[in-house]
Amino acid sequence: MIGLFKVKEKQREESQSNNGRGASTVKKQSAGELRLHKDISELNLPKSCKISFPNGKNDLMNFEVTIKPDEGYYLSGNFVFSFQVSNMYPHEAPKVKCKTKVYHPNIDLEGNVCLNILREDWKPVLNINTVIYGLFHLFTEPNYEDPLNHEAAAVLRDNPKTFEYNVRRAMMGGQVGQTSFPRCM
Repeated sequence: MIGLFKVKEKQREESQSNNGRGASTVKKQSAGELRLHKDISELNLPKSCKISFPNGKNDLMNFEVTIKPDEGYYLSGNFVFSFQVSNMYPHEAPKVKCKTKVYHPNIDLEGNVCLNILREDWKPVLNINTVIYGLFHLFTEPNYEDPLNHEAAAVLRDNPKTFEYNVRRAMMGGQVGQTSFPRCM
């Protein structure tokens, strides 16, 4: 036991002496960063999803996920989502925004995403993989019953063929109603 205390004391002294010489110290990771690192290392993404780190691999707390649906209304579209993860993760859900302007009942024109596991149904046992699969599911099965874009939800509910036409038009860079969309195919 005494040997352990000596090792700890020696490490503390080395750390203090390194600080005096201007040597860099290792940044202590928060529990949220450690959990996120684990989640990312265990990701099991569908082929149509990719993760990237625009700020570099040293900034795991901010990353992007690109989803390219391989079925459904949004087939062949490219949709980019930004993830901001707080140090309180997994006790706090990540903040997710859609960076691609999209005609979708569960994503508004500002990029806010209506996904229950990002709000009231978030639990610390959930992880980034679960969120990505949830986002992917929004494109294969859009939900008109819990919308952020009420107009798109009403069209999906009342006239699925018109909804499909509007989605294609928006994804090709067209206009739906008074709203213009960038090409995302």
